[in-house]
Amino acid sequence: MLFSDSLPQLWLSYAALSCVVLVTGYLGVRLLPLLPRLVLVGVVAGALWMVAPFTLPLLQPGETYSGLAPAIVVMAVGVLQHDSSQVFGALPLLLLGAALGAVVGALAWRRLRRRGDDEDRSGGRGGRQPSGATRAAATKKTGGRGKGGGRREPMVG
Repeated sequence: MLFSDSLPQLWLSYAALSCVVLVTGYLGVRLLPLLPRLVLVGVVAGALWMVAPFTLPLLQPGETYSGLAPAIVVMAVGVLQHDSSQVFGALPLLLLGAALGAVVGALAWRRLRRRGDDEDRSGGRGGRQPSGATRAAATKKTGGRGKGGGRREPMVG
């Protein structure tokens, strides 16, 4: 069963909470333009989701427990326990995760921008071209063929 161990439940809880953090963070920085917003959320996502190995001493002398945990958690526990080997082991992975997240955010921005450019070039949604009557009305409004300075919004009244 999935929840018979506590580790799968812990990982699922961490994944759910980190998604909540990312969504609320994205909504919290919506005043920023899209590129810095996506890069910032990517940095946070990379820092939250990068894993690092760790070792913890057990109660029996000479025995340790080792496994994988989020790098930010490994680093925080290392700082609290004054264990510099864990801090210096997790810090490069944490920075690597943040850098990869920033790159993914920039690539997502580039893809969204390219999709918007493709829609503008194809004449709107779905690549449909306006009918003859619509084209004639648009030409009449702009006073010429295609000289309107871009897209015009419909006016009521």
